[in-house]
Amino acid sequence: MVEDWNNFLVPYQQAVDELKVKLRGMRTQFMRTSGVSPIEFVTGRVKPVDSITEKMVRRQVDESRIEQDMQDIAGVRVMCQFVEDIYTVVDLLRKRTDMTIIEERDYVENEKPSGYRSYHIVVEYPVQMMNGQKKILAEIQVRTLEMNFWATIEHALNYKFDGEFPEDLRKRLKIASVKSYELDKEMSDIKKEIMKSQTK
Repeated sequence: MVEDWNNFLVPYQQAVDELKVKLRGMRTQFMRTSGVSPIEFVTGRVKPVDSITEKMVRRQVDESRIEQDMQDIAGVRVMCQFVEDIYTVVDLLRKRTDMTIIEERDYVENEKPSGYRSYHIVVEYPVQMMNGQKKILAEIQVRTLEMNFWATIEHALNYKFDGEFPEDLRKRLKIASVKSYELDKEMSDIKKEIMKSQTK
């Protein structure tokens, strides 16, 4: 039984803070060495208590198993300019020794029925607490700016309609997702053409 949510969430906030610093550090290293980075910017948050309890009910998560069964209490989002950058970041995360990847879900190549695209990585991350090390689960989402724009708007609309989109809006959102991904791919193609012309 979680009697003190503030105390319960302390290691999750610490994990988010540390992961943001580390991922932003990777961006800084790229910028210093080559002037470009696959990471555009990094954000993070700890899921609010009301969202945690709502998800517990919706997913039928027993309170005694929150730490094992809820993978996104600590969430970090990595934004990239190009689709190929997503997989560069994923490869970099796979090589890190300060976290252990538990699960990967590629919603970039295998988008959700709604049109949602992103690459999700669940990691086991150790935080050093006053009474010793505590390993927690955190979710790292890697996506392009365009994917993030669509997901942010879809989430806001989903909240407004309480998850029950009218069918015509659902179809329009899916079409918008397709167009959004086509723009991502077009920008990648333009980048490749520019790089090719610079090597001639």
